Amino acid sequence: MALDKATVARIATLARIRLAEAELEPMAAGLQGILDWIEQLGEVDTDGVAPMASVAEMRLPTRDDTVTDGGNRDAVVGNAPKSEKGFFTVPKVVE
Repeated sequence: MALDKATVARIATLARIRLAEAELEPMAAGLQGILDWIEQLGEVDTDGVAPMASVAEMRLPTRDDTVTDGGNRDAVVGNAPKSEKGFFTVPKVVE
């Protein structure tokens, strides 16, 4: 796809970028270079290449998903400003 000055002017208008008439030709050449590079990437054979999120082979550490009660109620409730019988005590807000 070849870019001319009119197409670059239209793109600049849509992007809300003000370009002078003298800037259109160099901008068209630069954008054409980018489009050529993207077309070149499309020619790369990627059959058999698995999609990846990173170039480094990584696996996140996992653990068994088990339900527990936490096992440290006294330590948690001990951080509360007020507690009573192993529960948090909060001020009454509704009469």
